[in-house]
Amino acid sequence: MRGVLVDWLVEVAEEYKLLSDTLYLAVSYIDRFLSTKVIPRQKLQLLGVSSMLIASKYEEINPPHVEDFCYITDNTYTKEDVVKMEADVLQSLKF
Repeated sequence: MRGVLVDWLVEVAEEYKLLSDTLYLAVSYIDRFLSTKVIPRQKLQLLGVSSMLIASKYEEINPPHVEDFCYITDNTYTKEDVVKMEADVLQSLKF
């Protein structure tokens, strides 16, 4: 499932014209998070967009908004879901 998620994140990065460093950083966050916690399969996409949000805040001059990441998941997750997962990722990575 990780491979499917990474393939989808490549498409997201292309759609929003994100830097390749943003994608690499997001995948690193995903791998580091998954090495410490187990999440259900239906939350993997949420983890992916939250990690991409964090990475884009570091690497991009104009990062996409939280709403953009909700839209790209076909509004499967709410803005609050993405922000909560962002906080969970940051906490597990000891930011």
